[in-house]
Amino acid sequence: MSNRDWSARDLAVLWHPCTQMKDHESLPMIPIRRGQGAWLEDFDGNRYLDAISSWWVNLFGHANPNINAAIKQQLDALEHVILAGFTHEPAITLAERLLELAPNGLSRCFYADNGSSAVEVALKMSFHFWRNTGQPKKTRFITLSNSYHGETLGALAVGDVALYKNTYAPLLMTPITVASPDCYLREPGESWAEHSRRKFEEMEATLARHADETAAVIIEPLVQCAGNMRMYDPVYLTLLRDACDRHGVHLIADEIAVGFGRTGTLFACEQGSIRPDFLCLSKGLTGGYLPLSCVLTTDDVYAGFYDEYVNQRAFLHSHSYTGNALACSAALATLDLFKRDNTLIRNRELSAQMAAATASLIDHPHVAEVRQTGMILAIEMVKDKPSRKPYPWQERRGLDVYQHGLTRGVLLRPLGNVIYFMPPYVIRPDEICLMAAVAAEGIDLATKS
Repeated sequence: MSNRDWSARDLAVLWHPCTQMKDHESLPMIPIRRGQGAWLEDFDGNRYLDAISSWWVNLFGHANPNINAAIKQQLDALEHVILAGFTHEPAITLAERLLELAPNGLSRCFYADNGSSAVEVALKMSFHFWRNTGQPKKTRFITLSNSYHGETLGALAVGDVALYKNTYAPLLMTPITVASPDCYLREPGESWAEHSRRKFEEMEATLARHADETAAVIIEPLVQCAGNMRMYDPVYLTLLRDACDRHGVHLIADEIAVGFGRTGTLFACEQGSIRPDFLCLSKGLTGGYLPLSCVLTTDDVYAGFYDEYVNQRAFLHSHSYTGNALACSAALATLDLFKRDNTLIRNRELSAQMAAATASLIDHPHVAEVRQTGMILAIEMVKDKPSRKPYPWQERRGLDVYQHGLTRGVLLRPLGNVIYFMPPYVIRPDEICLMAAVAAEGIDLATKS
């Protein structure tokens, strides 16, 4: 069967995520037949370089033989078992290894199914902890402007991307929103660190004013990914940890998109030398194979729920597939690859190659900024470079870049007018050059008029 055949069958029955389905009257659906390494192949034999790691999840390439083997081996032993009252080796071993790798002081692992669910767990745990420990007024959450934490109702509520949130506003709790330290908005001549320090003043004042009613601050460390890949300096993390301690407020680090080497360190929090009270992980955790997330927290939080059953202080949150054995096995194989391949060291070389390959775009007349944190690089298209006036979102310039990419064999999925790279760690230097060249071509085409 051809692409056309599969596309027709798909459009007759499926409703796709984050998609205006009417677009597919003119925008071809791409049915994928197989994947190998950094590449995807459709049913007509066309190949596409996966420059976005299939929504930021695929770390070590498609059909990775090591992860494949781990899942196959586990499949013959145990596919899944209830994790309430039962346990199994992959769940235990994975928790042990994650806690060894995480910032010191994180000592408990709670599994969930996906990134949004991990955020829900952290929000509920923080709220419930304060209730259990005699501070029931601490019910609110502080979040950053332009933040994104998922699309279930609790996670959506503490995000701040209007495109996702506004429609559902009547269903959502109201957080306290503080201006992001987004360094795209820094003053001329101001360094990332200076800007981030200056923007922290609002957070400090907000914590001083609202600490008594605040359960936690939730942030995406270093990069606001769904918020157009906006970035900030690690000093903000350092200042925030200190302020949360002084004001008696939890810190939730949403590393669902930025964890596992994306920012240059295994966890982004490391760059601020901090330990959050809750560390939310998912996406790359299983190397892009299976849904799994976890929340790492402290013994202090754990102790707030540890009591006789009749006192009703237990954390009664569950998912049917919590700690799935196949997913945990994929995650263990993924961690093995980090160690075996010295991935973080190799990623420094790849990051430098990404910077070099896009350096010419810095002077492009319709590029306001090329910014990078580790293995995340973003190119911001604008209508007017000196004023940074954006293109109207209705013009969908990023869609032009996406469509051009497909004709040249590169999967780019811009965020509005921001073209970004978040490739698998197995990408080669020549593939980085292709990725950058096709993006540059797409930007030229998209900004001609």
